[in-house]
Formats: sequence, structure tokens, C-alpha cells
Amino acid sequence: MTFDFPVADRYRGLATSPVKEIFALAARPDVVSFAGGIPDPALFDLDAVRRCYDWVLTHQGQRALQYGVTEGEAEMREQAAARMSRFLPTSADQVQITSGSQEGLFIAAQALLNEGDVILVESPTYLAAVQAFAAHGARIIGVPCDDHGVLPDALEAAIGEHSPAALYLIPSFQNPTGRTMPMSRREQVGEIVLRHRLALIEDDPYGDLRFSGEALAPIASLPGLSKQTLLMNSMSKLMSPGVRIGWTRAEGPIGQTLAVAKSAISMQSSVVDQLTVARYLETEDLEGHVAQVIDVYRHRRDAMADALSGRLPDSAHITYPEGGMFLWASLGSGINAQDMLADACDAGVAYLPGWSFFAQDPDFSTLRLSFVTHSPDVIAESMDRLVGVIDRTLEQPI
Repeated sequence: MTFDFPVADRYRGLATSPVKEIFALAARPDVVSFAGGIPDPALFDLDAVRRCYDWVLTHQGQRALQYGVTEGEAEMREQAAARMSRFLPTSADQVQITSGSQEGLFIAAQALLNEGDVILVESPTYLAAVQAFAAHGARIIGVPCDDHGVLPDALEAAIGEHSPAALYLIPSFQNPTGRTMPMSRREQVGEIVLRHRLALIEDDPYGDLRFSGEALAPIASLPGLSKQTLLMNSMSKLMSPGVRIGWTRAEGPIGQTLAVAKSAISMQSSVVDQLTVARYLETEDLEGHVAQVIDVYRHRRDAMADALSGRLPDSAHITYPEGGMFLWASLGSGINAQDMLADACDAGVAYLPGWSFFAQDPDFSTLRLSFVTHSPDVIAESMDRLVGVIDRTLEQPI
């Protein structure tokens, strides 16, 4: 005799999730997966990370293995504040340490959103953010975008129509599209956010992975905006996703609310990992390591873009990101990327269908490709196979 647990409405009927499926595809030995933003483990700064763990366990072992502080260990908060202060003066007491920026999104949703509240997002946007906001009963409204990010007129209209509680943006090397919001657009968006006194959740996990051009300051750094912005960052894309250390910058009473929500969700982030990351940032050459990673990623982006250039339908549009981890393709021509995925996997290549990144009105012809995991040769061979699948799909009768 079986027992059926009661399931909350927010999870009813959900036996899996797009994020879970990404890692399932990546684990298939017969498929080269471009579905997940999964760093190449060969690029991890393993010796330096080992030195830092050894130092922490040797010199701070008892503390490292004990319960910690909900807001985060002092050393980690100080290092996070120093990194954010490159663009926006930040003190350690303005930093909430999280178990990756994904937990930061969940905490922000807990702190800001009531059942039925509207949150505006880019269309498309990061799928796990959509999941976090939806799990808290929010209504998620996608705002139209172009290659430079959210459209100011469309944002203004959405605010007037929906009276949102918050706006969520990824201005630099956005997931899933790879696009970057230029400074002029950031200023336009910032003026709208400031004028409407709208809470902004600004997610910046990819900003340091810039292949060319000057680094862009976050929207939160614009005059007047730091007080109404939760600015999120993470070590996942720079040091190690497995360590799961991120942070959120907040000013004023909302910081205490974040700490209360964090305590309810996970009490604290791993003390040993926080102390290790803090030691790494204090004593190791993160910037040198990131420069090496950027050089590799740049060549892999170019390999992917070159392999697809001129070989997709005339209706296709592909981004050419200036950094980050993702290339976004809208194939058009009536192609359904979700339906095509099985054939692609049979051909030995996987991607992430784009529909799951839309809050509503999904474009089923879209797909996301991560270029960071595999070598240029593997990318070129795999894109040949993917183009073949697309060609065969176009040849099929409608």
C-alpha cells in the first residue's frame, strides 16, 4: 500500500525541472552537452584552492567545522565588499553571504514578494530565477528586449500596467542570451527604476568574464540606485561552482530581512568554504586566473560562432556575446527546438531549448548553447552535427 504525500500547489505536477534536466544531459556519456553553463574542470585553479583549504583546516580547523554566522563570516564579507567596491563603495555589513547566487535569488524572493505580487523580468531570462519567483507565488511578467537588453519604453509601459513589486535584470552577458546592456541603456533603465521607486534585483555572476572592451559598472552604482537595489554576485563562474559561495549587497533594513530569510532557509553558508574562498581572494591571484580562463573562453566562443556562421536558416538570429558563457540562437523557419532535441541527442549533441527561459509567450524556435565546457575542436565537430540535424528538420514535411 502506497502513501501519497500532500504536495504544495507550487510544485504539483512538476516531476522534474529544466535545471535538473541540464545536468542529466551533461552526464550522458554518448552526448556532447552544450546545455549547461558548466565550466571546464581542467581550468579550475586546483593547486591554489587546495592550498587555501589546507591553510584553513590547519590554522582555523575547529572554527571552520563549527556553526557560523547567518550573515556570513567576517573575512568573507570583507572580501566580497572589496570586490563590489571596485564599482560601488560597499562595507562588509552591507553583504549577505549566500550559498551561490541561486540561493540569493530564493532569499530575495522570500524577502520581497507576497503571493500574487508581480515581478518584471527580461524576456527571456534566467530560468532558475523564474522558478524561484514562481515558487513564492509571484506573477512573472516578461518585458520585451532587443540586443541591448530590456527596452525602456516597454519597461515603462509594464510598470504602468502591472504595478510590480520588483524588477529582475542580468545586465552583463545575460543568461540565456549572452547580450550586454550598454551604459547608455543602463542609465535609461536606472532612471525609470529610480523614478518609480521600484525594487531592483541586479544579478551579476558573469560580469568579470569580459573578452573585450571596458568593464561596465552595475546599474546599482548609478546615482540614487544603490539604496533600492539588491546586487548579487558569486564565485561560481570565477573560482568554482562546487564551492557554492555568493553574496548579495543591500543597504538599510532590507539587509536584516535578508538575514532572517537566510536563517530560515539554510541557517548559514558553509563556514569552511567561506573561509577558504576568503583566503583565496586574499592570497591567490584571482585576476590572473580569470585572465587565463577568459582567453580560453574567447577562443571557444569564436569556434562556436564560426562553426554556425552562414550555415543556419536565413530566418535565424544568433548573438555574438562580448563575454560570459552563452550563445543564443533563434532559428525561426517554424522549427521547434524542443521537438528537435531528441534528434540532436541521437546525433550526439545536446543544447537547452529556449522556451523554458520565457515567463510567457515562449519562442519555441530558440535554443541556448554554452561554449565554455569543450575544446574548439569538439565544438566545431559538434556544431557540424547540430547543423545537420537542423537541415534535416527543415527538410521534413510540415
